[in-house]
This record gives sequence, structure tokens and C-alpha cells, in this order.
Amino acid sequence: MIDYNRPIVDLARDLIGATLLLDGVGGIIVETEAYRADDPASHSFAGPRARTAAMFGPVGHAYVYRIYGLHWCLNIVGGEAPGGAVLIRALEPTHGLDRMAERRGTGDPRLLCSGPGKLAQALGITAALDGAPLEAPPFALIPADGPADILTGPRIGISKAVEQPWRFGLAGSRYVSRPFRP
Repeated sequence: MIDYNRPIVDLARDLIGATLLLDGVGGIIVETEAYRADDPASHSFAGPRARTAAMFGPVGHAYVYRIYGLHWCLNIVGGEAPGGAVLIRALEPTHGLDRMAERRGTGDPRLLCSGPGKLAQALGITAALDGAPLEAPPFALIPADGPADILTGPRIGISKAVEQPWRFGLAGSRYVSRPFRP
């Protein structure tokens, strides 16, 4: 079982290598980003609101939001204090590839889940899953067998707190959304 009640940066690192499934479709988490309530780049920075209620709820639940009015994004609520979440940026697809290919309109496994919007589309994530527990159906979150070789870098697509090295990726993975800079 995953310990969601610890520093959000540690949780984001330790989710690398875990398997995330939604109705049996998904794969190995290869890229994450951490966000805390005291982080100006976090949706929770302004405090609890209707949109961010899940971030202030129980840990181990989904926080789902829409970005650019187009794409859903999946976060895992966690941390030692309310308002923390880990954005799941990319998966290595391992389960239900045909279903993902149908949803995404591509059969290239590297393009199925290589970004938070692609991942959500491939897994069928919508606002209906906001606040859902990750340890109960339709989700399954299985811890990694052991520690992974992890790369660290700045988060992507934000304009505040860009200096925080809170993006994590599985070293050598061909499925991350963007390469990590040396």
C-alpha cells in the first residue's frame, strides 16, 4: 500500500514505477510533478475553492481538472498538509493498449500516455472521477516492486515557481512527455 501522508515531493518520486489502472487500462507511472498548498504554481495556493475541493480532502484520492478547457488531468492527493497533489504526467502503457489506441486515435504506444492530457484521454478520465479513491475500483494503484532510477528536473508548463525541481521521471523511459535536460 502507498503512504500518501508524507512530503508531497517524496510521494511524487516514489510513485515512479507504480502501476496505475482505471478499469484495467493503464500502465507504469514514468513521470510526475509535485505541488503543495504553499507553492504559487499549485491550484491550491489560493486556498480551498469548489474546483480544488479534492486537494483539501482525504489523501489517496483523485484530483481531476481540465486544462486549457480541453484536456483532463489526473492528480493524486497527498502530503503532510492539505492542498498537496502529484500530477501524473506520463505512463508506459502496459494494460488495455487496444482500448487506449481507440480512445487516442493512434496505435503508437509512445503517443498514448506521454503527457497528462493524453494519459487522461487514454484512460478515460473525466471530472466524474474527481475525489474518487485511488485504492478502490475503478482505480487500482499498485506500488513499484522496488526503488526506481529517477531523473529530476523543473516542472513543465507553469509560469510561477519554475525553479522548483519537482518533476520526476523514470531514467531511460521512452514514454515521458518531454526529455529531461542533463
